[in-house]
Amino acid sequence: MPSFHTKTIEQILDPVAQQVSVLVVLHEASEDGSAMPDLSGQISAVNAAVQNLVKVGRDTTNSSKDAVLKQDMPPALVKVEAASNGLLEASVMLRDDPYSMPGRKTLIDGARGILGGTAQLLLVFDQAEVRKILRRCQGVLDYICVAEVMGDLVTFVKNLTPGMTGMANMVSARAKELTFQVHRELLEKHLDSVKNTVPLLVSAIKITVTTISQGGQGLAEAKENRNYVIRKMSYDIREIMRVLQLTTYDEDDWAMDDLTVLKKAQDNITNQMARATEWLTDPNAAPGGIGESALRQILADAKKVADRVNEPYAGRIKQAVEDLTELTDKLADLRANGQGNTPEALQLSHAINAKLNALQKLVDDAVQDAVKNGTGKPANTPTGKMDQAQAWLANPSVNDKGVGRKAIEGLVAEGRRVAQNLSGPEKRELEQLCNDVDSLYKQLDALIRKGQGNSPEAQAIRQQLAMKLQQLQQKIEKTLANQVVDSFMDPTGPLAQLDRAAKAPADAPNRQQTYESKAHIFLKHSKQMTDTAHAVAEAGSCPDKKIVGERNATANEVAEMTPQVVNAGKILLMLPENAAATENFDILSGQYRSKVEILTGLVDEATDPLEFIKASEESIKKDSEGVANAIRQKNPQNIIVGGGNIATKANRIVTVANKEADNSEDPEFVNNVQDATRQLGKSTTDTVVAAKAISMNPADGTAQNNWFKSNGQLLKDIERVKRPLIVIIPREQQAPPPVDTPIAPPEQANYEQV
Repeated sequence: MPSFHTKTIEQILDPVAQQVSVLVVLHEASEDGSAMPDLSGQISAVNAAVQNLVKVGRDTTNSSKDAVLKQDMPPALVKVEAASNGLLEASVMLRDDPYSMPGRKTLIDGARGILGGTAQLLLVFDQAEVRKILRRCQGVLDYICVAEVMGDLVTFVKNLTPGMTGMANMVSARAKELTFQVHRELLEKHLDSVKNTVPLLVSAIKITVTTISQGGQGLAEAKENRNYVIRKMSYDIREIMRVLQLTTYDEDDWAMDDLTVLKKAQDNITNQMARATEWLTDPNAAPGGIGESALRQILADAKKVADRVNEPYAGRIKQAVEDLTELTDKLADLRANGQGNTPEALQLSHAINAKLNALQKLVDDAVQDAVKNGTGKPANTPTGKMDQAQAWLANPSVNDKGVGRKAIEGLVAEGRRVAQNLSGPEKRELEQLCNDVDSLYKQLDALIRKGQGNSPEAQAIRQQLAMKLQQLQQKIEKTLANQVVDSFMDPTGPLAQLDRAAKAPADAPNRQQTYESKAHIFLKHSKQMTDTAHAVAEAGSCPDKKIVGERNATANEVAEMTPQVVNAGKILLMLPENAAATENFDILSGQYRSKVEILTGLVDEATDPLEFIKASEESIKKDSEGVANAIRQKNPQNIIVGGGNIATKANRIVTVANKEADNSEDPEFVNNVQDATRQLGKSTTDTVVAAKAISMNPADGTAQNNWFKSNGQLLKDIERVKRPLIVIIPREQQAPPPVDTPIAPPEQANYEQV
């Protein structure tokens, strides 16, 4: 029996399925020629249960105002009742002749008909319940859109509250009812987002009304804030409505191999064809019911097949799906307007039915071709592409449908995408690696096409290419780690600076210029974080599509929210004593801060902790050199800035290392990491204190000594944090450890002159 998407359907169908299974087992046990036992008792029990179910179904149909339910329920009732009557007929036939073959066939057909009919009946009722929730969601969606013209905040909130509360309760209850975990999580996620956005919506409307009453100062920014909040809430409600209508989910499609995905899609299409055909052949069938839903699910599964099969099948299936979608939309519109029996509608339904059967045949042929010849698709992750590339390089004479070649091309493309966010020598180095791989690949490909794939020259190129690919992968990983260190050094620091600038006293000098400067820094930093997060999501090695999607989605949310925080700050700058302006800015900046913290955690999880700490260590060494130079030049400002950067990066090392300890069940590892991070935290504090002392008196030799001593200890403590994270390899295979040279202080004789 297929899995169903709600607990109620499963609970009702399970005993029915068990009773049907008993009949099937009895039938199979008698296939050796023995007589069928008397099944009157079991069949009477099944029939009684069916009659009760039919009565409830008819009562529901008569009392319901749902036109689609009234349309879809009667055929389901007829189907299940006919199957039950078949069982009774089989019972009589087998009682008269325990060896009757027609009786046995009628028995099995009736049993399966009851199970299928009951499932269809329950699905009709379930979709009617979903439509109730959808109507409530649509009501809220329609109402928040009038916020653009709402001038009375009290009335708006008074009218919004009951609808929002009702929607939240219905969606929450539905989430608990679903059997697919991913659907539950999506509903809960978007419902939480809606709830969290309500205060922001109220605040945005309040500040819009306030700016109007204040003569229009800041009105443009207030409207942008309001429209952003409405878009955000509307998106979440529409996502709730979309997920509510899902009844199937292939949770592992992204991680599964293509053939498994193709076969699942093919089976789904086969299972949905009967319902789709019933809908097409009934000119009175209402749009939006289970029949139309089945048809659209077929088209979705066919598109999934097209995305994974070879040409020419892929193109033909995509074109067929596009044509059928257009025709189905026209037919649904005609039936919605009561024109299902017109010549145009009848001709359309006939054409769709023929094209649908042709599509099923095309899908079957495409899947058969993929089983026989492979799919020729590269892996989704860089690690998977690397495996495919190395497999091809090990034996390029094997026909892998071009997978190895496509994998190499994909790795080069990933490298070039990552290089776009770089500059200077690092950018040139990564681009050169990409060019080297591309050049070697083309040389090898040319030799293979000439039939010289196993020549000494080709073998030498294969070895070079394999080595260069490894270097490229390592360079991408190191680059991403460096980007994470730079971009997420102080995730909310620029926000804090923007906050201070927006809340500067009205008589503070250069308020406007200061705010614009801090806003520019904030916008640039936020873009840097989101760009890095996208790069980590796309070029990282995570095999879980859900996690990759969450990183991208969170980065998008941060990017969309960033200009709105700046707008809210501008309003506060214009209305410095206004409580509504302060509240609006605080709510927006608070939500931004929360999203950035989530994004930081997601990016940290995607970055190898040891590579992150190594990259942070290198960056701290550069900052330490900068502070040392600032000491020699007696530059207090650079001492403070450099010392602050060192402390921020060291604290990030502590955070990342402690997360590893929190996720470990090895007590020795946990103790080693925690001891090392505690010591690093102490030496970080000592370094900050020493830097402040030097900034107050750059010529103080004792303060200089203290800084160099504490900074050297900080670098040693970072090394200590790294040790538990290093994978242990046999001593004879270990390279000698690098010698870390701490930043040397100026010569003692020159202290007084520095």
